[in-house]
Amino acid sequence: MSQEFIATGRRKTAVARIRMSAGTGKIQVNGRPLEEYFKTVNLQNTVLQPFEVAKVSNTFDVKVNTHGGGTSGQAGAVRLAIARALTEANSELRGSLKIEGLLTRDPRMKERKKPGQPGARKRFQFSKR
Repeated sequence: MSQEFIATGRRKTAVARIRMSAGTGKIQVNGRPLEEYFKTVNLQNTVLQPFEVAKVSNTFDVKVNTHGGGTSGQAGAVRLAIARALTEANSELRGSLKIEGLLTRDPRMKERKKPGQPGARKRFQFSKR
């Protein structure tokens, strides 16, 4: 069996765990093909971006388990996981992936709701009388 690279990616509340091995470019997300899980071309391109930057398209098979968040957050989490696995597979790719910002964990999260107000920043309506 060929060597397998395991990596984790996160974005917002989405988490993606991947297993990457040498192959023909098949990507399975939660047991379904990439095109079936991420229906829009934008999301598919987000997931495939690390392969294009590293110029290694169709050389790895990827199995993804993802949960939490929405489709966009999950696509971002998968992208980070793939980028991390690629650096594990070939450390020379790290520079080009880092320049494109693919190894940076996006820290933006939803702000928590505060007590005594209806949302994170919104206040209840003020009434003078």
